[in-house]
Amino acid sequence: MPDKPRMLEGYRVLDFTQFVAGPTCTRVLAEMGAEVIKVELAPAGDRVRAAGLKPLAPEYKDSSQSTYYFQHNHSKLSFAIDINKPGARELIYSMIPKIDVVVENYAPGIIKKMGFGYEELRKRNPRIIMCSISALGQSGPLAYKVGYDYMGQAYAAITDGVGELDRPPAIFTMAIGDVSTGMSAAMAVGFALLHRERTGEGQYLDASILDTYFHMHEASVPMVSMRGGKYRPTRSGSQHPNGGPTGIFHYQSNQYVFLAVMPHQWPQLVRAMGKPELASDPRFRSARGRRDNNDALKGIIEEWLGGFASRDAALAALDKERVACAPVLSLNEAVEHPHLRARKTVRRVKDRFLGELDIPGVPVKFSAWPDKLDLRAALLGEDNERVLRELTDISDDRIGELYSQGVLVRDPALAAEPQARAS
Repeated sequence: MPDKPRMLEGYRVLDFTQFVAGPTCTRVLAEMGAEVIKVELAPAGDRVRAAGLKPLAPEYKDSSQSTYYFQHNHSKLSFAIDINKPGARELIYSMIPKIDVVVENYAPGIIKKMGFGYEELRKRNPRIIMCSISALGQSGPLAYKVGYDYMGQAYAAITDGVGELDRPPAIFTMAIGDVSTGMSAAMAVGFALLHRERTGEGQYLDASILDTYFHMHEASVPMVSMRGGKYRPTRSGSQHPNGGPTGIFHYQSNQYVFLAVMPHQWPQLVRAMGKPELASDPRFRSARGRRDNNDALKGIIEEWLGGFASRDAALAALDKERVACAPVLSLNEAVEHPHLRARKTVRRVKDRFLGELDIPGVPVKFSAWPDKLDLRAALLGEDNERVLRELTDISDDRIGELYSQGVLVRDPALAAEPQARAS
């Protein structure tokens, strides 16, 4: 495929983010072609640089690179600065006229205290779009609170719905809210850029993990609104509260199958199981009956599943009647699954410090722009000179002075990788 501009090529993003939600937003913008300049604060930059796995090569094992940082910050430039040094803020201010989008995910109010609030930046660039990402939002009675994914899901009544009914609520073991909020924020930035193209107006975007999580309630919110205390969603463990049967069913040993059977699909499951007597069983004739007798039905299904020589054979029998089903895979199994590999859902990439590794691919496939496999994640401060030369009229001598004054910082490992600093 010939080279051609990607969707956001030509747009420039200043990235004041760390951890997951904010970096997900800016990473998606970078994947779409935007030039993303990640502002990393001295001395260590994004805190996830210390997490995940480090490079195996002895000369880079103490570098600022890590698998955690790579996944969320590849395709960005790293500009590392000590904003508490004299002249540091002015250096960033001088870049603002050439910036299209600013994204930050500090606790509410912090970016303003740092001197980079929306009103301050808009004075220097009226067309600028700024997106703030936080746990609970920039407005409302709880806006003062700091928090993470877990706080958003707890306030959004997500946590209360996860786990067994007779046990305490459970938590997710991955950053569902962080990543989803980052994706929502990236979408909003794209819409705001489209609005600016049409009107010339910049604007401020307020994205929160709480709002993203609450948006995930697919049916219960209006029911609670209309019925009040007469309706209360509860935890239901491995089974969907509406029955179906829909939920997780044991096959053998530590293997499980997920079934999702809508009411109109009940005859398909009966055929797949080869048990026509279930269709006439008074307990299971109606959707309500199947819900009320879900435990008994679960036992029948699990006994049937256990009769197969393999889980794949059971899935094949269900697939034959087009019953929605899936194996409950471990992450280790999912990473090696041929379907995920074929779609580049699992993306094999290569980093000059980490070597070859797998990361998630872009969740939406674009026919005109395939996922990039040749990716780069910068070491701390690796792109300082490039950023300053492109966005300011500062001289090389002045750049040298900024290093000597401690305004600019960079990973010492760059001395062992001279080509990394080439701009």
